[in-house]
Amino acid sequence: MIASLVVAASANNAIGKNGQLLWHLPNDLKFFKNITWAMPVAMGRKTFESLGNKPLNGRLNIVITRQKDFTAQGIVVVGNLEDALFLAQQHDYKELMILGGGEIYKAAISDADKIYITRVHAVFDDADTFFPEIDESKWQLTSNQDFFKDEKHAYDYSFQVWEKK
Repeated sequence: MIASLVVAASANNAIGKNGQLLWHLPNDLKFFKNITWAMPVAMGRKTFESLGNKPLNGRLNIVITRQKDFTAQGIVVVGNLEDALFLAQQHDYKELMILGGGEIYKAAISDADKIYITRVHAVFDDADTFFPEIDESKWQLTSNQDFFKDEKHAYDYSFQVWEKK
């Protein structure tokens, strides 16, 4: 089972503030949908709530929470990341897409196999949630596509794939 982190993070690894993204990049939303479609996605409860408490269509939605009584329609609730991996494996998936948030990424990065990151080339000092630093002694950049800001995208950004060495 491959565990993959999927994230959009700024140059200073900011990923959010007050439970929301810091930018709107339509191409990032398309990239996200394309790589997660028909895949199991695991996320923390706060990330799920930031989606309006609605599961992502076309994907097995797994919500990780310590709240024993948490329920919502269209999701499977587990207590930890290991249970999310086990569940995805039991459904015969080859890859689990881990969508955050910050605490989930911190817990998952050491055991992850791949990182799909939209690197937003800007700094957001007022963020309250961050992605862990990618240790280049342990990770190798295997794909990078650069894009420049335009009328629909306020920032330059890159789609990157990092794989565990």
